[in-house]
Amino acid sequence: MFNAEEPLKLWIVQLGVIVVTSQFLALILSRMRQPTVIAEIAAGIILGPTALGRIPGFAEYIFPTSSIPYLSLTANIGLILFLFIVGLEIDISTVRRNARISAAISSGIILSFSLGALMSLPLYNYFIDPSTNYSHFLLFVGVSYSITAFPVLCRILSSLKLLDTNVGVCVLSAGVGNDIIGWILLAFVVALVNAGSGYIAIQVLFGILVWTLVLMFPVRIALHWFARRSGSVENGPSITFLTVTVLLVFASAYLTDYIGVQAIFGGFLVGLIIPRENGLTISLAEKLEDVVTIVFLPLYFTISGLFTNLGLLDGPLSWIFLAGIVITDWLGKFCGAGLASRAMGFQWREAATIGTLMTSKGLVELIVLNIGLQAGILTPRVFSMFVLEALILTFSTSPIVEALYPVKLRLRVTDIPNRTVARQEITPPLGADSIQDFPASHYSNVIVVLDKLEHLPGAMSIAKLLRSPASTTRAIDNSPVIKGEAELYNNHNGTNIDALRLIELTDRTSAYMKSYRADLLHEADPILSIFRSFARLNGMPVASSVAVASRNNFAACIVDRIIEADAQLLFLPWLPPPSSSPPPVITASADLAISASTQSTASRAFDYLMHGGSAHDHTSARLHTHFIKDIFSQSPVDVALFIDKRRDLDDVSLNGHHIFLPFFGGPDDRCALAFVLQLCMGSNVTATAMRIETDSECDSYTDQIDSSGSEIDDVCWEKLSTHGPRGMGCSPHVEFITSSTKMTMEDIRRHVANEQITQAQSGKHLLAVLGRSSRLHRRYYSGLLQENINVASDLEDTIGALASAFLDSNTADGLVVIKSRGPFVWTQ
Repeated sequence: MFNAEEPLKLWIVQLGVIVVTSQFLALILSRMRQPTVIAEIAAGIILGPTALGRIPGFAEYIFPTSSIPYLSLTANIGLILFLFIVGLEIDISTVRRNARISAAISSGIILSFSLGALMSLPLYNYFIDPSTNYSHFLLFVGVSYSITAFPVLCRILSSLKLLDTNVGVCVLSAGVGNDIIGWILLAFVVALVNAGSGYIAIQVLFGILVWTLVLMFPVRIALHWFARRSGSVENGPSITFLTVTVLLVFASAYLTDYIGVQAIFGGFLVGLIIPRENGLTISLAEKLEDVVTIVFLPLYFTISGLFTNLGLLDGPLSWIFLAGIVITDWLGKFCGAGLASRAMGFQWREAATIGTLMTSKGLVELIVLNIGLQAGILTPRVFSMFVLEALILTFSTSPIVEALYPVKLRLRVTDIPNRTVARQEITPPLGADSIQDFPASHYSNVIVVLDKLEHLPGAMSIAKLLRSPASTTRAIDNSPVIKGEAELYNNHNGTNIDALRLIELTDRTSAYMKSYRADLLHEADPILSIFRSFARLNGMPVASSVAVASRNNFAACIVDRIIEADAQLLFLPWLPPPSSSPPPVITASADLAISASTQSTASRAFDYLMHGGSAHDHTSARLHTHFIKDIFSQSPVDVALFIDKRRDLDDVSLNGHHIFLPFFGGPDDRCALAFVLQLCMGSNVTATAMRIETDSECDSYTDQIDSSGSEIDDVCWEKLSTHGPRGMGCSPHVEFITSSTKMTMEDIRRHVANEQITQAQSGKHLLAVLGRSSRLHRRYYSGLLQENINVASDLEDTIGALASAFLDSNTADGLVVIKSRGPFVWTQ
């Protein structure tokens, strides 16, 4: 039983029940691509009198009436903080960029409010006590119809991968405008209801207006000054700034509640005045969002569920009215926003999609309904109708949008009218079977993908290798965004490097803020900042961009960027998770190196790449493996995967690199040979290209080689070793060797070990460049695979047979695995 002197014990039990129930439902509904708010509303209804509350003793022991005020207090504290985060989410610049379209779509709120006002009359006559002021009831119903939940809208757009489409951008802008209008209407209604008369309501509104102006001007100016003074703009929110901000949130909440409007408005207003510079609002949201969304918000939804009793809908009349509420509310948003979108030039299908998206409800409507219930304007039956209506409309939004606006019809903001993706007529890539075109190939535009901080050393090494020896062009610091504004700079004869920063889009509010404010992230992101600084110091021309997407959509974002930037090569740094084994040690003898490399194969190399040191590393490696596979299969250009085995920054500032290329043959090996020759145009890069003679048994094992492949290999080897790339002559930095005997994998590894020892003595790192699919028989690596069949199979599928064998060796400080272009190319 509940003890008022010790409320904490029951509160902890209630919290556990609420969080477990809501998270369990969220796990199930996430597979249906539904936002978390659906699960939280449903969890509240299940825990209330509709379901579990009917079990004898459940409500008495878990949610006794005397405990509700304590639960409500903590829920309202969380609600104030959540509305502060909602204020942080709202970016007025988003509305300004699409002001005309946003204003037109938001004007659809007039039709929604009108239909709500019409529906309020029969509802009032059948279900509301005549002593209730009808005008107040009309206003609450009209505001409920007008609401579009902006946080829920963001999550739906993300789950449906619409954030970077024209429809998504316009809906986000309209959602911001609609959200602001909805809060203003709600403030007016609350002021009117609490005041009791029009004159007092005007006084309340005047007080709120004055406080808003105080926040927007003197307080905002002081807060901006303090943010810069405390270093919060440059380095993220300091403890002092965070403390001042939280105190200001609750002070504003107290004042708005004292004036006569709900305390939540105070938190919302403070969120609007936080400086937007350098991603400060995103950093603040990251500090608060987890505890708010995991702990406090489910409490508020549960309280709403405790007041929701679907058992009150016990007759046909109640269900008829419920259907009428759902239909009229949906039509108001669909027709109002849809017709306005059509008038602004959208196609009918796009306009219908916009109208459907604007029907999403959520927490904001529940706030309106709870205020109406507490004020006695709504009865429990009408309250239950509107809660169920919010659940139905939000749940139906995603499937309707998918039906109206399938992926094949979506127009992304990165689409360029004069460029199309071709699937049939394929331009011969560097590794293609066109002998005449092959020597003229050159990588002038290269995209380097930056996913994690650990990838920076590898990205820096490759950027330095790709730098033209004669390039003295000043590094370019541009801020293109994945949304179609990026450009590469081709005012020099070297290699353009485009750094693409990938940021994972999660369920956190801050992640959604990043997705539509990538321009701020471009300047604030530490990984890009480090890479740009490195480029400036080395005089390299670098453009950079940011893409925020779910991990499953990373490959699609990269392909979009490749097409947009006219790139010829995609470079992916890949740093495997650390293993528990010691790092490789270069011995003074090649025999010792080979002996060491063959010990504990399964526990060292394959574990090193695929397992890592913990279950978390194992899962992360598997996810990244699937990502690499997606890139290899979807990329419209050649792909170079850099596996950095040393895990340090030494190779950024050493004397140079020596490259070893075993040439077995095939498109990927030919592509790798051209890549090595381009790298050797630099003054501090040398290379050894070894042609490996294979017998007929070896030639029979090929992945993508036709019967004429061997002849093409011979011609390409001859022309490139004699004339060099682009007909400029063979580089003196490249040594071409043809093996005189049939070499085994052990012989190749022994040769590489000797090379590594020699190069280490001269202060150089050894880099092995390999084709992903080579003319290579399985006998070269079958012994390695037998020791760990499952892992090796996954490894081989990802990086290829030859690289799988090389990775297990202590030889070579890094690997570059080349995959020639697949069937997707672009034409201009």
